[in-house]
Amino acid sequence: MKFEDRIDGDYRIYAGALDVLQGDGYIAALVVSRTSPRHAKGQEVFRDESLACGHRWSTADEALMFALCKAREWIGHQRQHLPKLGDQRAMQA
Repeated sequence: MKFEDRIDGDYRIYAGALDVLQGDGYIAALVVSRTSPRHAKGQEVFRDESLACGHRWSTADEALMFALCKAREWIGHQRQHLPKLGDQRAMQA
């Protein structure tokens, strides 16, 4: 098993390469939490413990890289679709 955590703005990424139970290889796993003043430890906003439908990667590094790329992709999508703070104020006015 191999794990890595990173910070990307308001998001904390926990990525992992997990040993498969039977056979050889690793599966990619991912948890993304969003930090805020209300949730100092972060609030879990995304979890997938078997990315790519449980595809088996031959090395832990490959599985870990896939998980980190998926995290960045998910975060980028969230940033594009969440309204900005200024937009929320304009909508309320």
